Amino acid sequence: MPNFTQHLNRRAFLQTSALAVGATLLPRSSFGKADEHGTESFVPFRPITKGPKAHWFGYYDKFQFDPSDRFVLGMEVDFESRPPKPEDTIKLGMIDLADSDKWNEIGETTAWCWQQGCMLQWLPGSDSKIIHNTRMGDKYGSIIKDVKSGQESVIETPVYTVGGDGKTAMSVNFARLGVLRPGYGYEGIPDPYHDKLITDEDGIYRVDLETGKSELVISLAQMLEVEPQESMATALNWFNHLLFNPDGTRFIFLHRWRPDLNTRWKTRMLTANPDGSDIHVVADHDMVSHFIWKNPKQILAWAREPDIGDRFFLYTDKSDEKQVIGEEVLKKDGHCTYSPDGEWIATDTYPGKDNLHHLYLYRPRDGAHFELGRFFQPGEVRGKAHRCDLHPGWSRDGKHLCIDSMMSGKRQMYLVDVSELTD
Repeated sequence: MPNFTQHLNRRAFLQTSALAVGATLLPRSSFGKADEHGTESFVPFRPITKGPKAHWFGYYDKFQFDPSDRFVLGMEVDFESRPPKPEDTIKLGMIDLADSDKWNEIGETTAWCWQQGCMLQWLPGSDSKIIHNTRMGDKYGSIIKDVKSGQESVIETPVYTVGGDGKTAMSVNFARLGVLRPGYGYEGIPDPYHDKLITDEDGIYRVDLETGKSELVISLAQMLEVEPQESMATALNWFNHLLFNPDGTRFIFLHRWRPDLNTRWKTRMLTANPDGSDIHVVADHDMVSHFIWKNPKQILAWAREPDIGDRFFLYTDKSDEKQVIGEEVLKKDGHCTYSPDGEWIATDTYPGKDNLHHLYLYRPRDGAHFELGRFFQPGEVRGKAHRCDLHPGWSRDGKHLCIDSMMSGKRQMYLVDVSELTD
């Protein structure tokens, strides 16, 4: 493993990297000494959690760092080699980067999955409140907790994405998601619509986090009225990957459908207003994977366009505008996200036969790009629901990324220092 106590010399680093402009990748530095599995980092990084228990955060599109960048949210569990069972409980905590990475337990839940956890995140607009999903008897809900006062409020609907004002959320049926997309939904509560391919009784819900009330705003059946494909009507349909834009005026969602559980699904990406109105089909050629809002109107997504192929595209909402991003550099699907100033894209890759995740930075305005490191994942979890993707997430000041990794053999969280590149 690299020496975590080393410090990067700014002048020497920039001289050797030459800013990696154009097609030149960041060369190996003193951090680039590979371990026996091939893990090597080209910038400083260190673990911020440790065993014997496993720790992770999951998806890359939520506030993991508090507004001060002192506390980092994470989850803890005492196994990691199988899908969760209904009775499996995870602990929730915040890591104090200013106090030797101390783990401070702040809650627990049985409503979780490996890829997206329990939707744990700092509540937008607050410096002390978190929100996460929970199971309450025969239904799922969510909890808002003030980590300073300990005060809690219970919402009788789970959340998928939370708007920038911290007052509105969007949700889906996590029981249906657990069946149709294992690793992303929850176990323990039956789907009341399990016998229906498509229905007007279930879909996307808007949740008022102040009153606790929720309402169905887009039904699955509506998808047969929005530029439908013939195969949808006789397939299992569901919604996945909801995400508000930065100002809370629109949200993205993926509509997916598959003839049966043994057949690969098809995907299209749509946007809508929070009340379900003004639905727009952004990408509709059977494949859309990871995405992120660049700003309130533009969306970066790994998708398929028939005249180009599979690429990262920058789409403009409510229009047909699109452009390829990083065609010569970002050649693989990954968990993409913009730095807080919108200058940089951080993204990872799935591991290949070498069992290594690759982590990159890319600056669209001039093509500067850096390989930050390569991180080992055991081959036996590749492609499984309990795999451990890097899911890079930005600190609020844009100086660090937090990643999940099994590079040590155990799922843990790591802080990656990119300040010398992004400053």
